[in-house]
Amino acid sequence: MKHSLRRTIGAGAAALILLVAGVAGVAAQNAGKAHQGRANGKTLPAPPPAAQPQKLPPRAPFTAADAAVAGVPGMPDARFWADSETDFEKALPPQRGPWLILSTGGADGAFGAGLLNGLSAAGKRPDYAVVTGVSTGALMAPFVFAGPRYDATLQAVYTHTSAADIFEVGGTGESFLDTWPLKDLIAKQITPALLADIAAAHQAGRRLFIVTTNLDTERSVVWNMGAIAVHATAHATNPGGDAAIKLFRSILLASGSVPGAFPPVLIDVEGNGKRFAEMHADGGVGGQFFVTPPALMQSTSSYKIPADGLYIVVNSGLQPEFQVVERSTPAILAQTVSMAIKSDLRVLLDRAYVAAKNSGIGFNVATIPPSFNAPSRGAFDPDYMKALFNVGYDQGKGATPFAGEPPAFPAAPANGMSDPQPGANR
Repeated sequence: MKHSLRRTIGAGAAALILLVAGVAGVAAQNAGKAHQGRANGKTLPAPPPAAQPQKLPPRAPFTAADAAVAGVPGMPDARFWADSETDFEKALPPQRGPWLILSTGGADGAFGAGLLNGLSAAGKRPDYAVVTGVSTGALMAPFVFAGPRYDATLQAVYTHTSAADIFEVGGTGESFLDTWPLKDLIAKQITPALLADIAAAHQAGRRLFIVTTNLDTERSVVWNMGAIAVHATAHATNPGGDAAIKLFRSILLASGSVPGAFPPVLIDVEGNGKRFAEMHADGGVGGQFFVTPPALMQSTSSYKIPADGLYIVVNSGLQPEFQVVERSTPAILAQTVSMAIKSDLRVLLDRAYVAAKNSGIGFNVATIPPSFNAPSRGAFDPDYMKALFNVGYDQGKGATPFAGEPPAFPAAPANGMSDPQPGANR
């Protein structure tokens, strides 16, 4: 079956579509062989059974009350609930400055990586006071936060990575795919030197926030990555440092783990004297990017964002793309996820715009140009990612890397339903 993944599909969704397509193809082939054998009056040997994922051990029990007060042992400043206004205020930097917001987008994170490299080349990239990242935005955020010296690493990650570097086909009991390759990639890239630079920036007053989704509580969690990096470097020669490094890497893995497609990440915590593991998954489940707790982003809120300006990088296309959808699970899933992500992004952008205006600060957003149409051969196609990186780079280096308001909704098709007919379309 021919099926090309469209660029607006996130990494996890794309991987899931690949898996479903592959499994469906194998099943169809096996069914066809069995049918052919019966038609020829022969009995063909049954195909070997698929490998069954090992049975996973039961999780330690805990209550909602335990989860509400749980924290990471030895690191009380490691995180806060994304809906906690008080904790959010406490975690903010002592001084104002520009905030950089990095969205979800999977392989389309190549756009953001290129944009940030282009800003550096043009000398227009400040030291952002706050950097937030969700999903692919979380994976690039540490390099962006640590400064332009990591631009080459950021470029390499988003132009030389392939699907084999992200996942392996095969169920885990918790997902359709295994992300041990991504776990290894994160371990190689998140080095002691990088953590030391992040820790230094945190101690200088800047903040790096990464979002994951706690599936047990159905709440988003914001991780104070600079504080975790401080723990990692301050205790580098003892078990506390190892625990902090492991936590830092686990958070990045969790923030990009789309439920069902990629396995969730269990994070050890303690609450009410109990030790247990929370189940964390893709931060995009709770929103495609993060600026403030949701209540503070409402149009009726009087909250003033303590920033000099918002700079939002949208690592996803926003334009609808016509396609006659095949009557197949992969195609239907791809089109549905694509539309849902675009809709969520547009709503969040509108909220961020209103919040910025209500706060008296600048609103700036960079999005993938509608004209970009490079073909993709599948999930994490390096050639596609290089093309998108170059588009982002040129935009970042250009005169107007950011727009001052959310992208306009596309005009209705020229031959759309301009003359309603009787019935449902009236």
